[in-house]
Amino acid sequence: MSLKKINTVLAAAFILFILWFGTEFILSPETTAPGFGLPSWPSGDGDGFLIVKGIRDVVLALVLGILLVTGHRRALGWALLVEALAAYGDMTTVLAHHGSVATALGVHCLTATLMAVNGLLIIHETRKVAAAPATPTPQPA
Repeated sequence: MSLKKINTVLAAAFILFILWFGTEFILSPETTAPGFGLPSWPSGDGDGFLIVKGIRDVVLALVLGILLVTGHRRALGWALLVEALAAYGDMTTVLAHHGSVATALGVHCLTATLMAVNGLLIIHETRKVAAAPATPTPQPA
């Protein structure tokens, strides 16, 4: 299997995972939230904050999906690298608030690292195309 196909499958898997996870936070934040890794959750009307996290994830997935579907592979690689920062931020939040170290590292850090690796592989895959000099178009005489 070519590097391009592997990268495409990995990127599609990330897109679907992020979309699913975000949708879960929007539709049932009270049941999804405990898996995030924080020790306590907002009470009362705090579900609104959890829905914000879900909307963030859905938007992140849609950006990646649009870049994948439209064939903007180099931009997809860069977007994966940048969006990995959101998962690293989630990991940092869990650790800073004395949440589950296993979830912080095993879910958020692992996801972020795999996203970054996938982004770097896509950038590497597209580097030859981006670096190739444009051939001059013959001018009519």
